[in-house]
Amino acid sequence: MLLDLKVGNLTEPVSGRSWDGPEIHRQVARRIARFKRHQLAAGDRVFLPFGNRLEFFVELLAIWRLGACAVPIDARLTPFEIDTLVKAALPRLAVVDDATDAAVLEALGAAGVGVIDTVDTGDEEALAGRSRLDDDALILFTSGSTGAPKGVVHTHRSLRARWVSLREQLGVTAFERTLCLLPTHFGHGLICNCLFPWLSGQHLFITPPFKPEIIMRLGALLDEHRISFMSSVPSIWRLALKLARPPSAGTLQRVHCGSAPLSAHVWDEIRRWTGTRQVCNAYGITETGSWVAGLSDADCTAEDGLVGEGWGAVVKVLRAADTSAPLDADSECQAGEQGFVWLNTPALMKGYFQRDDLTESAVIDGWFLTGDIGFMDAQGRLVLRGRERDEINKGGMKIYPADIDAVVERFAHAADVCTFAIDDAIYGQTVGIAIVLNQRDDETVRALHKWMTVHLAEHKLPSRWWIVDEIPRTSRGKINRDAVNAACIGLPSLELPKILAGGEKA
Repeated sequence: MLLDLKVGNLTEPVSGRSWDGPEIHRQVARRIARFKRHQLAAGDRVFLPFGNRLEFFVELLAIWRLGACAVPIDARLTPFEIDTLVKAALPRLAVVDDATDAAVLEALGAAGVGVIDTVDTGDEEALAGRSRLDDDALILFTSGSTGAPKGVVHTHRSLRARWVSLREQLGVTAFERTLCLLPTHFGHGLICNCLFPWLSGQHLFITPPFKPEIIMRLGALLDEHRISFMSSVPSIWRLALKLARPPSAGTLQRVHCGSAPLSAHVWDEIRRWTGTRQVCNAYGITETGSWVAGLSDADCTAEDGLVGEGWGAVVKVLRAADTSAPLDADSECQAGEQGFVWLNTPALMKGYFQRDDLTESAVIDGWFLTGDIGFMDAQGRLVLRGRERDEINKGGMKIYPADIDAVVERFAHAADVCTFAIDDAIYGQTVGIAIVLNQRDDETVRALHKWMTVHLAEHKLPSRWWIVDEIPRTSRGKINRDAVNAACIGLPSLELPKILAGGEKA
């Protein structure tokens, strides 16, 4: 590997469990032997519908040592969503833990996927050769769990390119004791917050993701474990700044915030709370191996949306957003002029899994069209101003409206639907939905709610509903989600809790 692969220690602060280097290697060797018994071969894919615990990381290394590809999956997905992803990725095996829902286990078994409990290893140990650089290492599904899945494929080469660039730009000293509060099934939490420091020999502390009870004692957690680095998303700070006491030990050296850029006000509040000025927006996209730009030295004036310079990447802001023709140098925006953000990096994904059409719509000649709007300031630093994409950013979890629309469209009494983002004081954004129903009675609403709970993970369920006569569309027949939001937000939403409670009484 291009990095020093002396893995660091792993600790679960909540449970108190911890593995040092020799124990990690022993656990990996046992899993290699177990995978061999299950005849896992190079090129096979393995689902990991669990995460944020010690076993996840040794499963990952064992899979890679055998030349196979890991597919981390959100543990909260429904059996329907799991089945959709299984049909797309065709995994050979799935490794689960004691928290995996029985219905998910049944769905995996029904699809013909071999299921293994992560603690079922036996005492036999085995070794295996390392994967080749251009082998598929990770598939991270970013959308489509209810319809047409969109899986980002990273090879070992692209992952190492990301870690090497981070090491060159940031070093590893500040990451000596790294805390991860984020899920390990998406790029930010896995590739950068966890694997970059851990595979650079640093000590990784991993907690269950997005747990309010953990965030409320964040300051104590940082002090107790002498944490030097943590990454985050804005929703963590909305809670921590209000309810958690600041750390007092002075060990925190650096803090990243991803998912959505911080405002200058919140940025300064985080600096005061953490006790360090080295706080920055880490601009990360799954397709580019997450952290692709930021401030190597964050001791500067906080500004709304300020990201910084590329980390192992060339960042350009262009007037064009077209991947069907080569980029035109004349379309590059001047300093301060807003345009579309493009990235060129050796850490770019291999492509979208078996979706050449999506890859071609996002990549041209090695340049990736991010879908974000921004500008370069007079110092050559990227500043983000918004997102062109429709995704809903709920506390750092990306929710795609089309996924929810696809489920509702299959409900017998739904004539039309539009899902959109609405502002939320805690999560930043949450899910709103406008629905045209053939029948508007409470029983139909309860039936639709039940349908959605069966087919959607809990965090994707809309929190506010509007029953409307029609969904407005553009002249080209397309839905403008912002326009639907604007039409609904001033109107009373459905009293969903009251309607659902009425069904329980009946």
